[in-house]
Amino acid sequence: MVGFLRALTAASAVPAAAAVAAVALSTNSSSSSRLRLPSPASLPSLSSAYAAAPASGSARKPNAVPPMAAAASATATADLSAAADKGAALPELMTEFMVDMKCDGCVTAVKNKFQTLEGIKNIEVDLNNQVVRVLGSLPVNTMLDTLHQTGRDARLIGQGNPNDFLVSAAVAEFKGPVIFGVVRLAQVNMELAIVEATYSGLSPGKHGWSINEFGDLTRGAESTGKVYNPSDYRSNKPLGDLGTLEAGEKGEAQFSASKEKLKVVDLIGRSIALYATEDRSDPGIAAAVIARSAGVGENYKKLCTCDGVTIWESS
Repeated sequence: MVGFLRALTAASAVPAAAAVAAVALSTNSSSSSRLRLPSPASLPSLSSAYAAAPASGSARKPNAVPPMAAAASATATADLSAAADKGAALPELMTEFMVDMKCDGCVTAVKNKFQTLEGIKNIEVDLNNQVVRVLGSLPVNTMLDTLHQTGRDARLIGQGNPNDFLVSAAVAEFKGPVIFGVVRLAQVNMELAIVEATYSGLSPGKHGWSINEFGDLTRGAESTGKVYNPSDYRSNKPLGDLGTLEAGEKGEAQFSASKEKLKVVDLIGRSIALYATEDRSDPGIAAAVIARSAGVGENYKKLCTCDGVTIWESS
């Protein structure tokens, strides 16, 4: 009888042990799942322009959490910002052009031309208003050249984020007599802006340039004040520091990049200043006031088909 009771007790313990093991296994599995999918609070804060990009270090071993995870995330964010400032792929933005189009064949030609380019997400053509809307990450000059290659006159009429028409766009024009150029600024979101520039008439070599505090051009760049830097901005260099332009042998320079923390609405009435030296140690060689520019859907203009000249009247 004693032997029988011992056997019965041992048999009863087996399911219990199995149940405990199952619970432990389930707990470990849940813990592993949580480690594989970090909580949103642990992820680096990036602008929406990069949010869709896959995180390079997201796959981790279930039972290994690096002690320096927070520091690694901060470093990755800083590297991404630096890459953007150096002219990496621009974030997507809606850009509108007025294009001289007369028929459905023109529409097809424009669409087919854009579909050969990388960096274009969507194209809309409004034949009645002669407007082409392009959603993509290419510089404005590249898109204008593409339109001109179809044999049609085209003008930039608006730029901005299609999901928020309240964001700003701005422009600064250098009108000579020696240096000519256009600088365009467009807000992607409230944490990121695009800066594009085209210059001619520069001396070959490197030139410093910046967004300066004031739009006072009475003494050219010299009277535009210091480099713009908001009081709440924390960095090794001012927010308005745009780095270096490098002009070729013909004196031409181009620039396109995104810049974090730059809010275009705060730049209206300030200036873009150009310098003869890379370190901006000279008084400056040219400057232009930053003025508000049209956003998407704000500035439909007519294009005269007789000579291709834009009639600067908003509808």
